[in-house]
Amino acid sequence: MAIAAASLLSSSTQCPRERISFLKTGWALGNQGFSDHNCMKRSHLHPSVRRNSSRVYPRLQATLNTVNTAITADKLNQEIGCLGVKAEEGEGKLAKLVLKSIGGSEVEIYLFGGCISSWKTSKGKDLLFVRPDAVFNGQKPISGGIPHCFPQFGPGPMQQHGFARNMTWSVVSSANSEGNPMVTLELKDDSYTHSMWDFNFLATYKVTLESDRLSTQLVVKNTDDKVFSFTAALHTYFHASVTGASVKGLKGCKTLNKFPDPLNPIESLEEREIVNFPGFVDCVYLGAPEKLLLENGLGDTISVENKNWEDAVLWNPHKQMEACYKDFVCVENAKIGKVELQPGQTWTGEQYLSAS
Repeated sequence: MAIAAASLLSSSTQCPRERISFLKTGWALGNQGFSDHNCMKRSHLHPSVRRNSSRVYPRLQATLNTVNTAITADKLNQEIGCLGVKAEEGEGKLAKLVLKSIGGSEVEIYLFGGCISSWKTSKGKDLLFVRPDAVFNGQKPISGGIPHCFPQFGPGPMQQHGFARNMTWSVVSSANSEGNPMVTLELKDDSYTHSMWDFNFLATYKVTLESDRLSTQLVVKNTDDKVFSFTAALHTYFHASVTGASVKGLKGCKTLNKFPDPLNPIESLEEREIVNFPGFVDCVYLGAPEKLLLENGLGDTISVENKNWEDAVLWNPHKQMEACYKDFVCVENAKIGKVELQPGQTWTGEQYLSAS
Protein backbone atom coordinates (compact mmCIF):
# COMPACT_ATOMS: atom_id res chain seq x y z
CA MET A 1 0.00 0.00 0.00
CA ALA A 2 1.14 3.57 -0.51
CA ILE A 3 2.95 5.24 2.35
CA ALA A 4 0.54 7.04 4.67
CA ALA A 5 0.58 10.81 4.37
CA ALA A 6 2.02 12.51 7.42
CA SER A 7 -0.30 14.86 9.24
CA LEU A 8 0.21 18.57 9.02
CA LEU A 9 1.17 20.06 12.34
CA SER A 10 1.31 23.71 13.14
CA SER A 11 4.61 25.41 12.39
CA SER A 12 5.75 28.96 12.81
CA THR A 13 6.50 30.89 9.63
CA GLN A 14 7.69 34.39 9.00
CA CYS A 15 5.23 37.18 8.32
CA PRO A 16 5.52 38.90 4.90
CA ARG A 17 7.71 41.68 6.30
CA GLU A 18 10.13 39.16 7.80
CA ARG A 19 10.18 37.18 4.56
CA ILE A 20 11.05 40.34 2.64
CA SER A 21 13.95 41.07 4.98
CA PHE A 22 15.12 37.45 4.82
CA LEU A 23 15.07 37.38 1.00
CA LYS A 24 16.82 40.70 0.56
CA THR A 25 19.62 39.51 2.82
CA GLY A 26 19.88 36.07 1.26
CA TRP A 27 19.78 37.15 -2.35
CA ALA A 28 22.62 39.58 -1.82
CA LEU A 29 24.84 36.54 -1.29
CA GLY A 30 24.41 34.77 -4.59
CA ASN A 31 22.68 34.25 -7.93
CA GLN A 32 25.46 35.64 -10.06
CA GLY A 33 23.98 34.90 -13.46
CA PHE A 34 24.16 32.03 -15.91
CA SER A 35 27.16 32.65 -18.15
CA ASP A 36 28.21 29.00 -17.73
CA HIS A 37 25.03 27.75 -19.47
CA ASN A 38 25.20 27.70 -23.27
CA CYS A 39 22.18 25.43 -23.81
CA MET A 40 24.00 22.90 -25.98
CA LYS A 41 21.69 20.34 -27.58
CA ARG A 42 21.36 17.03 -25.77
CA SER A 43 20.00 13.64 -26.82
CA HIS A 44 16.52 12.48 -25.85
CA LEU A 45 15.29 9.01 -25.06
CA HIS A 46 11.83 7.82 -25.98
CA PRO A 47 10.81 5.16 -23.47
CA SER A 48 7.91 2.79 -23.82
CA VAL A 49 5.80 1.86 -20.85
CA ARG A 50 4.19 -1.49 -20.25
CA ARG A 51 1.41 -2.25 -17.81
CA ASN A 52 2.17 -4.68 -15.02
CA SER A 53 -0.25 -6.30 -12.59
CA SER A 54 -2.76 -4.14 -10.77
CA ARG A 55 -1.64 -5.21 -7.31
CA VAL A 56 -0.72 -2.63 -4.71
CA TYR A 57 2.66 -3.31 -3.14
CA PRO A 58 3.99 -2.55 0.33
CA ARG A 59 7.10 -0.53 1.06
CA LEU A 60 9.85 -1.39 -1.42
CA GLN A 61 13.31 -2.29 -0.22
CA ALA A 62 15.13 -0.33 -2.90
CA THR A 63 17.32 1.90 -0.80
CA LEU A 64 19.73 3.88 -2.96
CA ASN A 65 23.04 5.54 -2.30
CA THR A 66 23.00 9.32 -2.33
CA VAL A 67 24.67 11.44 -5.01
CA ASN A 68 25.72 8.39 -7.08
CA THR A 69 23.96 5.07 -7.37
CA ALA A 70 24.62 1.78 -9.08
CA ILE A 71 21.06 0.51 -8.83
CA THR A 72 19.59 -0.49 -12.18
CA ALA A 73 16.16 -0.30 -13.73
CA ASP A 74 16.08 -4.10 -13.83
CA LYS A 75 16.62 -4.24 -10.07
CA LEU A 76 13.82 -1.75 -9.49
CA ASN A 77 11.45 -3.64 -11.77
CA GLN A 78 11.98 -6.78 -9.72
CA GLU A 79 10.44 -4.93 -6.80
CA ILE A 80 7.89 -2.76 -8.63
CA GLY A 81 4.97 -4.80 -9.89
CA CYS A 82 2.36 -2.09 -10.09
CA LEU A 83 0.08 -1.32 -13.02
CA GLY A 84 1.26 1.79 -14.83
CA VAL A 85 4.63 2.04 -13.06
CA LYS A 86 7.87 0.89 -14.65
CA ALA A 87 11.56 1.60 -14.05
CA GLU A 88 13.77 2.37 -17.03
CA GLU A 89 17.31 3.48 -17.73
CA GLY A 90 17.23 7.17 -18.49
CA GLU A 91 19.79 9.60 -19.81
CA GLY A 92 23.26 9.16 -18.39
CA LYS A 93 22.15 5.64 -17.38
CA LEU A 94 20.31 7.14 -14.42
CA ALA A 95 17.31 5.18 -13.15
CA LYS A 96 13.92 6.73 -13.76
CA LEU A 97 10.32 5.74 -13.13
CA VAL A 98 7.74 5.99 -15.88
CA LEU A 99 4.09 6.32 -14.84
CA LYS A 100 1.29 5.90 -17.36
CA SER A 101 -2.37 6.48 -16.54
CA ILE A 102 -5.32 4.62 -17.97
CA GLY A 103 -6.20 7.83 -19.80
CA GLY A 104 -2.87 7.87 -21.65
CA SER A 105 -0.98 10.58 -19.77
CA GLU A 106 2.61 9.87 -18.80
CA VAL A 107 5.19 11.10 -16.29
CA GLU A 108 8.92 10.43 -15.95
CA ILE A 109 10.66 10.77 -12.58
CA TYR A 110 14.42 10.54 -12.14
CA LEU A 111 15.40 9.11 -8.78
CA PHE A 112 18.41 11.40 -8.87
CA GLY A 113 17.03 14.62 -7.45
CA GLY A 114 13.54 13.11 -7.18
CA CYS A 115 13.04 15.15 -10.34
CA ILE A 116 9.95 14.91 -12.53
CA SER A 117 11.42 15.47 -15.99
CA SER A 118 8.39 14.97 -18.23
CA TRP A 119 4.61 15.27 -18.00
CA LYS A 120 2.75 14.32 -21.15
CA THR A 121 -0.99 14.79 -21.37
CA SER A 122 -3.34 12.20 -22.83
CA LYS A 123 -2.79 13.97 -26.17
CA GLY A 124 0.93 13.24 -25.97
CA LYS A 125 2.03 16.84 -25.43
CA ASP A 126 4.84 17.39 -22.91
CA LEU A 127 4.02 20.39 -20.74
CA LEU A 128 7.35 20.45 -18.89
CA PHE A 129 10.71 21.61 -20.19
CA VAL A 130 14.20 20.26 -19.65
CA ARG A 131 16.93 22.63 -20.72
CA PRO A 132 19.12 21.42 -23.60
CA ASP A 133 22.21 22.01 -21.46
CA ALA A 134 20.93 19.70 -18.70
CA VAL A 135 23.53 17.24 -17.42
CA PHE A 136 22.57 13.70 -16.42
CA ASN A 137 25.70 12.59 -14.58
CA GLY A 138 24.36 11.79 -11.12
CA GLN A 139 26.16 14.74 -9.57
CA LYS A 140 24.92 18.01 -11.06
CA PRO A 141 21.21 18.81 -10.54
CA ILE A 142 18.95 18.17 -13.52
CA SER A 143 18.16 21.54 -15.11
CA GLY A 144 14.48 21.32 -15.90
CA GLY A 145 11.25 19.54 -15.12
CA ILE A 146 10.33 19.93 -11.45
CA PRO A 147 13.52 20.08 -9.35
CA HIS A 148 13.39 20.26 -5.55
CA CYS A 149 14.76 23.25 -3.67
CA PHE A 150 15.28 21.95 -0.12
CA PRO A 151 16.19 22.70 2.64
CA GLN A 152 17.15 26.08 1.22
CA PHE A 153 15.57 28.12 -1.55
CA GLY A 154 18.05 30.29 -3.43
CA PRO A 155 21.48 31.24 -2.10
CA GLY A 156 22.46 30.99 1.55
CA PRO A 157 24.76 29.15 3.95
CA MET A 158 24.72 25.96 1.85
CA GLN A 159 24.85 25.40 -1.90
CA GLN A 160 22.29 27.10 -4.17
CA HIS A 161 18.80 25.63 -3.60
CA GLY A 162 20.04 23.11 -1.02
CA PHE A 163 20.94 19.47 -1.56
CA ALA A 164 17.72 17.54 -2.33
CA ARG A 165 18.03 18.11 -6.08
CA ASN A 166 21.45 16.46 -6.29
CA MET A 167 20.82 13.39 -4.15
CA THR A 168 19.28 10.08 -5.13
CA TRP A 169 15.86 9.46 -3.62
CA SER A 170 14.66 5.95 -2.81
CA VAL A 171 11.41 4.30 -3.85
CA VAL A 172 9.30 3.30 -0.86
CA SER A 173 5.93 2.42 -2.41
CA SER A 174 3.86 2.27 -5.56
CA ALA A 175 0.14 1.82 -6.15
CA ASN A 176 -2.61 2.18 -8.71
CA SER A 177 -6.08 3.49 -8.00
CA GLU A 178 -8.66 3.08 -10.76
CA GLY A 179 -5.99 3.32 -13.44
CA ASN A 180 -4.13 6.24 -11.85
CA PRO A 181 -0.58 5.27 -10.83
CA MET A 182 1.27 6.75 -7.87
CA VAL A 183 4.71 6.38 -6.34
CA THR A 184 6.28 7.62 -3.12
CA LEU A 185 9.96 8.56 -2.93
CA GLU A 186 11.99 9.20 0.19
CA LEU A 187 15.06 11.18 1.19
CA LYS A 188 16.83 10.89 4.54
CA ASP A 189 19.73 12.64 6.18
CA ASP A 190 23.20 11.14 5.85
CA SER A 191 26.82 12.25 6.19
CA TYR A 192 26.53 14.32 3.00
CA THR A 193 23.53 16.31 4.24
CA HIS A 194 25.02 16.69 7.72
CA SER A 195 28.11 18.29 6.18
CA MET A 196 25.86 21.20 5.14
CA TRP A 197 22.83 21.00 7.43
CA ASP A 198 23.38 19.14 10.68
CA PHE A 199 19.89 17.78 11.32
CA ASN A 200 18.08 14.47 11.06
CA PHE A 201 15.07 14.60 8.74
CA LEU A 202 12.79 12.50 6.56
CA ALA A 203 11.28 13.86 3.33
CA THR A 204 8.68 11.89 1.38
CA TYR A 205 7.45 12.85 -2.08
CA LYS A 206 4.27 11.30 -3.42
CA VAL A 207 3.54 11.65 -7.14
CA THR A 208 0.08 10.78 -8.50
CA LEU A 209 -0.83 10.80 -12.19
CA GLU A 210 -4.35 11.10 -13.55
CA SER A 211 -5.49 11.61 -17.15
CA ASP A 212 -4.65 15.32 -17.32
CA ARG A 213 -3.66 16.06 -13.74
CA LEU A 214 -0.32 15.68 -11.97
CA SER A 215 -0.32 15.85 -8.17
CA THR A 216 2.63 15.95 -5.80
CA GLN A 217 2.83 15.92 -2.03
CA LEU A 218 6.03 16.79 -0.18
CA VAL A 219 6.14 15.92 3.53
CA VAL A 220 9.10 16.98 5.67
CA LYS A 221 9.46 15.47 9.13
CA ASN A 222 11.86 16.53 11.88
CA THR A 223 13.37 13.25 13.11
CA ASP A 224 15.99 15.06 15.18
CA ASP A 225 15.88 15.86 18.89
CA LYS A 226 16.27 19.59 18.23
CA VAL A 227 14.26 22.16 16.33
CA PHE A 228 15.20 23.06 12.75
CA SER A 229 13.97 25.42 10.05
CA PHE A 230 14.01 25.29 6.26
CA THR A 231 12.77 26.93 3.08
CA ALA A 232 11.68 25.07 -0.04
CA ALA A 233 10.27 25.31 -3.56
CA LEU A 234 9.28 23.26 -6.58
CA HIS A 235 11.28 24.93 -9.36
CA THR A 236 8.84 23.97 -12.14
CA TYR A 237 9.90 24.56 -15.75
CA PHE A 238 6.97 24.76 -18.17
CA HIS A 239 7.33 24.40 -21.92
CA ALA A 240 6.19 27.74 -23.31
CA SER A 241 6.54 30.45 -25.89
CA VAL A 242 7.98 33.18 -23.71
CA THR A 243 6.53 35.98 -25.83
CA GLY A 244 3.03 34.56 -25.50
CA ALA A 245 3.13 33.16 -21.97
CA SER A 246 1.28 34.84 -19.11
CA VAL A 247 0.16 34.14 -15.54
CA LYS A 248 -3.13 35.18 -14.00
CA GLY A 249 -4.00 35.36 -10.30
CA LEU A 250 -1.15 37.35 -8.77
CA LYS A 251 -2.76 40.79 -8.56
CA GLY A 252 -2.47 42.25 -5.06
CA CYS A 253 0.49 40.12 -3.96
CA LYS A 254 3.51 41.68 -2.31
CA THR A 255 6.49 41.24 -4.61
CA LEU A 256 10.26 41.17 -4.51
CA ASN A 257 11.50 41.95 -8.01
CA LYS A 258 15.13 41.19 -8.81
CA PHE A 259 15.07 43.26 -12.00
CA PRO A 260 17.00 45.39 -12.73
CA ASP A 261 19.34 44.73 -9.77
CA PRO A 262 19.29 41.12 -8.49
CA LEU A 263 21.36 42.09 -5.46
CA ASN A 264 18.80 44.67 -4.33
CA PRO A 265 15.30 43.34 -5.01
CA ILE A 266 12.56 45.94 -5.21
CA GLU A 267 9.65 45.60 -2.82
CA SER A 268 6.34 46.42 -4.45
CA LEU A 269 2.73 45.34 -5.00
CA GLU A 270 1.57 43.49 -8.11
CA GLU A 271 -1.05 45.62 -9.86
CA ARG A 272 -1.42 43.63 -13.08
CA GLU A 273 -4.26 41.19 -13.70
CA ILE A 274 -2.07 39.30 -16.15
CA VAL A 275 1.70 39.01 -15.71
CA ASN A 276 3.83 38.25 -18.75
CA PHE A 277 7.52 37.72 -19.49
CA PRO A 278 8.75 40.72 -21.53
CA GLY A 279 12.41 40.26 -20.59
CA PHE A 280 14.43 39.02 -17.64
CA VAL A 281 11.96 37.97 -14.95
CA ASP A 282 12.85 36.87 -11.42
CA CYS A 283 10.13 37.85 -9.00
CA VAL A 284 8.85 36.44 -5.71
CA TYR A 285 5.16 36.80 -4.87
CA LEU A 286 4.50 36.64 -1.14
CA GLY A 287 1.18 35.29 0.04
CA ALA A 288 0.22 34.03 -3.41
CA PRO A 289 -3.23 32.50 -3.95
CA GLU A 290 -3.74 28.76 -4.02
CA LYS A 291 -4.50 28.78 -7.75
CA LEU A 292 -2.71 30.42 -10.66
CA LEU A 293 -3.45 30.06 -14.37
CA LEU A 294 -0.58 29.81 -16.84
CA GLU A 295 -1.22 30.42 -20.53
CA ASN A 296 1.89 28.88 -22.06
CA GLY A 297 1.58 30.62 -25.42
CA LEU A 298 1.35 27.25 -27.13
CA GLY A 299 -2.39 26.79 -26.82
CA ASP A 300 -2.48 25.29 -23.32
CA THR A 301 -3.97 26.64 -20.11
CA ILE A 302 -2.30 25.09 -17.08
CA SER A 303 -3.81 25.37 -13.63
CA VAL A 304 -1.09 25.59 -10.96
CA GLU A 305 -2.75 24.89 -7.62
CA ASN A 306 -1.25 24.29 -4.21
CA LYS A 307 -1.92 23.74 -0.55
CA ASN A 308 0.40 25.26 2.04
CA TRP A 309 3.22 26.43 -0.25
CA GLU A 310 2.09 30.02 0.41
CA ASP A 311 4.39 31.88 -2.03
CA ALA A 312 5.14 31.82 -5.76
CA VAL A 313 8.09 32.65 -8.01
CA LEU A 314 8.15 33.59 -11.70
CA TRP A 315 11.44 33.21 -13.54
CA ASN A 316 12.84 33.45 -17.03
CA PRO A 317 16.53 34.21 -17.58
CA HIS A 318 16.01 35.95 -20.94
CA LYS A 319 19.26 36.42 -22.86
CA GLN A 320 21.37 35.01 -20.03
CA MET A 321 20.33 31.71 -21.65
CA GLU A 322 20.21 32.90 -25.24
CA ALA A 323 19.68 29.51 -26.88
CA CYS A 324 16.66 28.34 -24.88
CA TYR A 325 14.99 31.13 -22.89
CA LYS A 326 12.26 31.52 -25.51
CA ASP A 327 11.06 27.96 -24.91
CA PHE A 328 10.16 27.96 -21.20
CA VAL A 329 8.94 29.86 -18.18
CA CYS A 330 9.17 28.86 -14.52
CA VAL A 331 6.11 29.15 -12.30
CA GLU A 332 7.14 27.90 -8.89
CA ASN A 333 5.29 27.09 -5.70
CA ALA A 334 7.55 28.12 -2.84
CA LYS A 335 7.84 28.47 0.91
CA ILE A 336 9.95 31.60 1.24
CA GLY A 337 9.41 32.17 4.94
CA LYS A 338 11.30 29.73 7.11
CA VAL A 339 9.28 26.76 8.33
CA GLU A 340 10.22 25.85 11.91
CA LEU A 341 9.64 22.26 13.02
CA GLN A 342 9.92 20.94 16.53
CA PRO A 343 11.14 17.34 16.97
CA GLY A 344 8.53 14.98 15.57
CA GLN A 345 6.60 17.69 13.71
CA THR A 346 5.85 17.58 9.98
CA TRP A 347 5.14 20.07 7.22
CA THR A 348 3.18 19.19 4.08
CA GLY A 349 3.05 21.03 0.76
CA GLU A 350 0.88 19.87 -2.14
CA GLN A 351 0.88 20.87 -5.80
CA TYR A 352 -1.77 20.09 -8.42
CA LEU A 353 -1.11 20.71 -12.11
CA SER A 354 -3.88 20.26 -14.65
CA ALA A 355 -4.15 21.16 -18.31
CA SER A 356 -6.92 22.23 -20.62
